[in-house]
Amino acid sequence: MNNQMDNQNCDFNSSDLMLKGFKVYKLNDDISKIPVYSRRDFYKICINTSQSRIHYADRGIETDGTILFFGNPIIPYSWETISQEYEGYACVFTEEFLKAKDRSETLHESPLFKIGGTPIFSLTPEQKVFIDSLFQKMIKEYETDYVFKDDLMRNYINLIIHESMKMQPSENFFRHKNASSRITSLFLELLERQFPIETKDQPLCLKTPQDYAQSLSVHVNHLNRSVKEVTGRPTTAHITDRIITEAKALLQHTDWSISDIGYSLGFEYPSYFNNYFKRLTGTVPKSLRM
Repeated sequence: MNNQMDNQNCDFNSSDLMLKGFKVYKLNDDISKIPVYSRRDFYKICINTSQSRIHYADRGIETDGTILFFGNPIIPYSWETISQEYEGYACVFTEEFLKAKDRSETLHESPLFKIGGTPIFSLTPEQKVFIDSLFQKMIKEYETDYVFKDDLMRNYINLIIHESMKMQPSENFFRHKNASSRITSLFLELLERQFPIETKDQPLCLKTPQDYAQSLSVHVNHLNRSVKEVTGRPTTAHITDRIITEAKALLQHTDWSISDIGYSLGFEYPSYFNNYFKRLTGTVPKSLRM
């Protein structure tokens, strides 16, 4: 058996990804021998034909054929390629890249990427040919100088997403008994329900791990341990990231004053919001205003 893992299954530079927000590539054979869980800072869509075993949060699935996989940056996963032969394509992208001009629901709420969702689909030969063709087109366009290349890549990604939502998800999951995953799922869903901010007159209610623990009727230490165990990141990091993401969206897509934006996000004084934003992003809120 050839145990292998997909986190080396690409040839991109992570700094290049963060600069452009997107990368597409054909899977190669430069794969680590040891399958371990890891957390990525980006979303991933992968089509793979092989015999594999995938562990995703508290679930796992064994595959033998072609599958389409949707990776979430919140949930760590490992991928063991058991068979000697495999083939496929993958693309990785940030939420900011995919939703550059759209403030609709976040990817965390998508049926394909949300916590507790089903991220793996088994493909028929016809579906494989179609999805392969979309990845091949992305790879071809990725090397061009087309001025609207980013928009074209977003269209391809969205087409894959919509085609996948019409498929039936795989039912071959085995579930690990892990109470931490349930608490983490509830926390992340509750976090997402606080957004987007629709009015500047009602400030964010839940701002700290203690607030979320109280709403979930659990001790804050239990919440923190669970979230750290499942995602590899502290509870505060998830809350902070989501507040900063919303702050950037409000700064770029509304005409609210900076003080109103800070108040809507739970900062009583503009100076608190400015200091918080600068500490976490390295720049002041005003710099995001066009």
